[in-house]
Amino acid sequence: MANEGYAAIVPKSGRALLFPIYKGTYQRSDDFTDDTEPMSASYRDHTIAWSKDLRRSVDFLETRKDIDRQNLAYLGFSWGAEVAPVMLAVEDRFRAAILISGGLDYFRTLPEAEPFNFVSRVRIPVLMLNGRYDHRFPVEAAQLPFFRFLGTPEKDKKHVIYESGHSPPRKEYIRESLDWLDKYLGPVKR
Repeated sequence: MANEGYAAIVPKSGRALLFPIYKGTYQRSDDFTDDTEPMSASYRDHTIAWSKDLRRSVDFLETRKDIDRQNLAYLGFSWGAEVAPVMLAVEDRFRAAILISGGLDYFRTLPEAEPFNFVSRVRIPVLMLNGRYDHRFPVEAAQLPFFRFLGTPEKDKKHVIYESGHSPPRKEYIRESLDWLDKYLGPVKR
C-alpha cells in the first residue's frame, strides 16, 4: 500500500511495482470513508478484505515468469504503513518492508483488525522513515512504540527520523529505500 508519488521510486530503480486497489479505495469505493468508526464491524471487515486483496495480488505475482517471487518487498505510505502490521503478519511472502510516515494509531479497532495485535508478529526486515513533526503519527506516541514492538530482530530494523512533518524529504527517503531494497533483496539485475 503506497502512495503513487512514493511508489514511483520503485520502477524508476529498475524493480517491478504492483499497486493493489483495495476494497473501498479508488475505483472500488464503497461506504467506507475516513470517518468510518474504527471499532465498527465495517472497519474490521474492510481490514480483512484488504489483507485478502493483498494476498490475491501476491498470488498474481506468482503467476508471472518475469517477477522474482522470492524477492518481494512491501512499501507502505501513511495508511499503508499504519495497516502494515496486519498485512505483513498474514502475508508471509514478503522478504522486506519499507514503511513511510506510519506508526501505531491513537484509535483502537476491534481485536482482529488492531495493528498493535499484529506488530510483534512481523519478523521481516523493516525500514521506517518518519518525520519528527508528523501530526498524524507523533514520534513518542506512535512511531517509537511501533518500532519497539516490531518482532523483527534488532539488526534487521531501522528507524530514520527526519526534520520534517508527515512526509519525509524526497531525496533522503529515496536513498534510504533503495539502499534497503539492495541490502535485503539484492541489487537490481539489468
